[in-house]
Amino acid sequence: MKQGTQSRRDQVADALRTRIQSGDLLPGDSLPTQKALMEEFDVERGVVRKALDLLKREQLLADVGRGSPPRVAEPRSPDTEAPRAAGVELADRIKLAFRAPHVTLDALNLTTETLTQALAPTVMRIATGEQRAPASITARILVPSPDAQLAIPQLIGDPTDDRPLQRLHDLVELHARSLHHTLRNLRERNLVPKVSVEVRGVPLTPTSKLYVLNDTEALMGYYRVLRREVEYKNEMMAIHDVLGLNAPLFHYSSGPDSRDEHDAAFVEHSRMWFESLWTSIAVPYPIGY
Repeated sequence: MKQGTQSRRDQVADALRTRIQSGDLLPGDSLPTQKALMEEFDVERGVVRKALDLLKREQLLADVGRGSPPRVAEPRSPDTEAPRAAGVELADRIKLAFRAPHVTLDALNLTTETLTQALAPTVMRIATGEQRAPASITARILVPSPDAQLAIPQLIGDPTDDRPLQRLHDLVELHARSLHHTLRNLRERNLVPKVSVEVRGVPLTPTSKLYVLNDTEALMGYYRVLRREVEYKNEMMAIHDVLGLNAPLFHYSSGPDSRDEHDAAFVEHSRMWFESLWTSIAVPYPIGY
């Protein structure tokens, strides 16, 4: 997409998005016709179509491209939806969070595998111009310290064997490098002016994963302990381990979609708890490059 066309598309999309988010256009309302939008914004039909398609991908519009003016989409109701798998829920929430001009992302997890995978679709949309890039991204990641004696993972029958922990920290380093590269690449390509990614270790065994987005949303899910057969350095091991990609994530918000004051309190205390770890016992995680 040419830069000029993308800029005009964003101007039209921004104006319509503001009308939706401010309540000037309510769920179910029809937008003006494409001809009317062309005249209002003094742009070509192709620019209007691209703006409408962008808002549809952001789930703000419905019935785009069906021959009649699109409608403002009904908001998804968190009260009636069951928690979804971490990989799905986190990807959707990140897409919405990255609409903000300044994105903050705090995470406590066993590895950053789920987070790295969840970021990929949004990063791709920014790279291709399908989603407007934020002005800054600040990511702070907490993972288990490499020298901590963790309860999980553990070799079945011999909890003193350190191979499961060595395997874990190989995975932590692998996914942390991938996350670091994914976000820093946005800055190196001049798509996001300011990007900060920092990984620190804490001497804790995570029994749950926590993500705090833009200080207004918190997502939490529990790790379930499982027996697994895994390979490490050409040897098979039976271990007690945890898997988090499909763990349900529970969503809380202190923003416009907050359900009640308990939602807001959970977000605030999650933010404070993360900050207390980050500023006290967390130390830089040694990631090799």
